[in-house]
Amino acid sequence: MKNIIPNSKPGKAELIPITSMQKYLVKEGYLIPGIVTVVFVVLMFVSVGMPNLYEWLIASYIAGAAFYFVYRLCDKPKPWWVLFCSGFATCVILASPILLLFIIVFRGILPGNVSDNLEQLTFPVLFIKMFFGAGLMEELLKALPVFGCMWLGQRLRSPRREQVGIWGPLDGILIGTASGVGFTMFETLGQYVPGMVENVTELLGEGLLGLGVGYLAGLQLLIPRILGSIAGHMAYSGYFGYFIGLSVIYPHDRWKILGVGYLSSSLLHALWNSTGDSLIILATVGAVSYAFFVSAILKAKEISKLPIKLR
Repeated sequence: MKNIIPNSKPGKAELIPITSMQKYLVKEGYLIPGIVTVVFVVLMFVSVGMPNLYEWLIASYIAGAAFYFVYRLCDKPKPWWVLFCSGFATCVILASPILLLFIIVFRGILPGNVSDNLEQLTFPVLFIKMFFGAGLMEELLKALPVFGCMWLGQRLRSPRREQVGIWGPLDGILIGTASGVGFTMFETLGQYVPGMVENVTELLGEGLLGLGVGYLAGLQLLIPRILGSIAGHMAYSGYFGYFIGLSVIYPHDRWKILGVGYLSSSLLHALWNSTGDSLIILATVGAVSYAFFVSAILKAKEISKLPIKLR
């Protein structure tokens, strides 16, 4: 620390700290998150009385904050537009006939039909259905943008190949987590929240009371679903992304690595979906999923520091 000279006068840097701290504001990641927060606060004020826009803003901010936490934890630069495209691509897939094809295979041909009366099923039967109909289906779907980036990276020229491609576990984690954000946003805002609002409105009527309580119930569902994605969809797809990136640096064991990642992420996903009756077990499964995810990030950072020939 610089010694303070007795009886000396404060200079411009001390009286106006921003004049000497400008480069650290962006470099240390302090400036942009604060500015984004201020922008969202202003937009939320503007959207008062417009519940759909308000819900979208709340979901975007929470999802962005959760992803930013993961991004900082990975400490790996990846262009924002690549990450955004990953999440957007997942939304496009969910809105396309590709989803129907996945449903036919995993919930029609394979024993993954989750439209049955699930409350009456035993845990083993429910787990099998969730493993095929939610775990295997959704984790493969969310991995499509990751595989797409891996394919593109091998065909683009520098510097785009380094920016877009999957060259290690950290790349896979970031692209996979971004895909998980897109999936969570689409599923929550396109299915669960509107469904909750509709159910409550039908129960109480379409008057102001019914709509008000319906939107409140939707908001109460939205917040834990988006915030919990860091131990849910973001964690599962990021964890699988770790293995996709790992398969790039160990090409001779690619299929074994991909198989382990696909099955383990799907098992965690299915376990979460199957234990909703017990809050204690559900919290435990969520904590375990988060621990698996963070462990993968830490191992990926360790691998990234190794010389290529030792990987």
